[in-house]
Formats: sequence, structure tokens, C-alpha cells
Amino acid sequence: MDKTIQADRKLRLAVAQIEAGHGDIEANLRKHLDVIDAARAAGAEALLFPELSLTGYCVGEQSLELAIARDHEFIQRLGAASGDMWTLVGFIEEGVAAQIHNSLAVLHRGCVSFLHRKLNLATFGKLEEGKHFAGGRYLETFDLGPRWRAASLICADCWNPALVHLAAVQGATLLLLPVASARDVVGGEFDNPLGWQRVLDFYAMVYGMPLAMANFAGLQNGAAFWGGSRILDPFGKCLAQAGDKEALIHAELDFQTVLAARYHLPTLRDSNLDLVYRELGRLTWQVGVPPESRRV
Repeated sequence: MDKTIQADRKLRLAVAQIEAGHGDIEANLRKHLDVIDAARAAGAEALLFPELSLTGYCVGEQSLELAIARDHEFIQRLGAASGDMWTLVGFIEEGVAAQIHNSLAVLHRGCVSFLHRKLNLATFGKLEEGKHFAGGRYLETFDLGPRWRAASLICADCWNPALVHLAAVQGATLLLLPVASARDVVGGEFDNPLGWQRVLDFYAMVYGMPLAMANFAGLQNGAAFWGGSRILDPFGKCLAQAGDKEALIHAELDFQTVLAARYHLPTLRDSNLDLVYRELGRLTWQVGVPPESRRV
């Protein structure tokens, strides 16, 4: 293949697995700036941080005082430091209508080029996000260069397969997943590290979609984060994986492998949007609606 054609098919991706200071946004900012410098020096074109990376995850009622607007000085400093690299940073956003959100900003050339607000707020087991945040109301995808189109789902968003499907049909060829996964927070027999391995392998392979997951390491307010950040290719093969300590991992993705994976396993091609749209409309008036209240 001609080298000029091949060049824009590659994407050098980095994932930052960090220990976050509990509610210490200024210390976390300094760590972000150091990691951004290291990723740029290593030639990364995109860099993914964990969920709520600027504040730490377990901040509870501190969420109110830690909320910042998307044009806050801290966000601007991170955007300026990123330069031409796309940097995905998690923060508590002070949004419209005096609502606060668990949000992800995509920073590029000094600007917020995209914003995702968490849709599925984890409110189960020991998790209480629904008490502190307003949920997002949309799912969109965004460009990472001339060929790559990315979707970012925040942690529990990934446990709704319909959201991954929506991202794929909107053209996503890369899934970027910031998470905050600690041990023993869900309850029952659920195993967080094993559960994430299974769901990530499934999404990458079934949709022919490379993905990156960024998790925390270390302790936050008594919660033990197990790390395990990783990058998978579109066949579900692990290209890079962190242990349980702070790490900056890298991998080069090749768009040609996405074409090959989707050619051989055409999940997206056969998704049948007309059928899904029709059946969802029909089920809206049936699932959970008493028979006497249904349309005749």
C-alpha cells in the first residue's frame, strides 16, 4: 500500500492509568500536565484519562464545590498543553440550568472539541451517582483525524449494550472508555476485573471496533481501584495492558484492521436499523404498560 495512503490509517493511542487525589483538583491538574507532556514526547496522537480524572471518583457531596464550567481555567490549561494531541479528561461539569454532570471533555488545539455527559449514572451497590449528578441526554461521535471517528462512553454507559450499538451505527470506528472501577462496590458475586475483560472483548470483536479503557489505580476514600487499563484491536486482541499501578500505555491502531474485521464479521452492516426503529416504537407502548392502558 502507498505510504501516503497508509499514513492517515494509523493512530498512536495512549492511556493514562493514574492515582487521583481525592477531591484535590489542583494536584490532579499537575499530574495531568505531566502525563500530557510524557504522552506527547512519546508521539501519542490521542490520550485517554479515567472517569472524573480531575477530581477523583469518590467525592460524594463534594461534587457541588468541585464542579467547573467547560471553559474553566483548568480546562483551558490542559487544552493548551495538549497541542495537536486529542486529550480526553474527566471532570465534574457545571452545566446549563444549574445542573452538574459527570462529564468528559475532548481537548484539541487549546479548545474543547467535544463533550460527553454520562448517560447511565451508576446508582447500585455502593455507588450513588444518581444522588449527585444529572444524566446526559445525547450520544454522539466525533472525529479524530481524517479517518477515525470515536465514541466515548463513561463507565456504566458501557453496561448498556444499546449505547455501544448506537455509537457504532453513528459511524464510530474507535471506542474510548474512561472508567472508575473499584473492587467490591457492586455486590453479590460480581467480579469487576473479570466482568470488564468479558464486556470489552465482546464489544471489540463483535463490532470490529478497537477500544481503549482507562481506569484508576490506588485507593480513593477507602475504595481500591484495580487498574487493568488496556487497548484492544478490532478482533479483541489485547495490544497493551497496565497492571495495578500507575502507568502510561501505548499502542498503534491501524484502520485497515477495522476494515478487515468488519468485512469478515459484518455486525454493523447487518444491524437493520429499520427493524430496530420499528420494534422500539412498538415496544414503547407495550413493555411495562398495563394491558388496559395500551393502544387499541
